[in-house]
Amino acid sequence: MSRPKKKEIKFTKDSILSVLQEVYNEIVEQRNTAIRIQNKMLAMMKDSEDMQTIGPVIKEQQKIINDCVEKKLSLSKLQSSIWEKSNTEKEDFTLSDLDDDLVQSIINRDVENAGQQYKLSK
Repeated sequence: MSRPKKKEIKFTKDSILSVLQEVYNEIVEQRNTAIRIQNKMLAMMKDSEDMQTIGPVIKEQQKIINDCVEKKLSLSKLQSSIWEKSNTEKEDFTLSDLDDDLVQSIINRDVENAGQQYKLSK
C-alpha cells in the first residue's frame, strides 16, 4: 500500500475568514457555557458551607471566561492583520503573510489547553 500524497493547503481570503468565524463561534459557545455553569453554581449556593464546595467551580468558570476574552482579543488582532493584507490586489495568502508571532501564540495556547474539556452537565 502506497503512502498517500501530501495535500497542498491553499489559503484564500474567504477560507481564512471562514475558519476565523468558526473559531469565534466556538469561543462564544465556550464562554456562554462557562457563564451558564457559573450562574447555576451561584444559584445553588445557600450558605457559607456551600461556598467551600462551589467556590473552586466558580473560580474555574471565571478563568474560562477570562481565557475566552484573551482568545477573542488574539483573534481580532489576527483578523486585523488579515484585513490589512487583503487590501492588496492579491487574493491568496500564505502563512508568511500573516503575523507569525500571533499565529504561533494562538497555536501554543491551544496546545497548552488541549487536555481541557468543558461540558455542561445537567
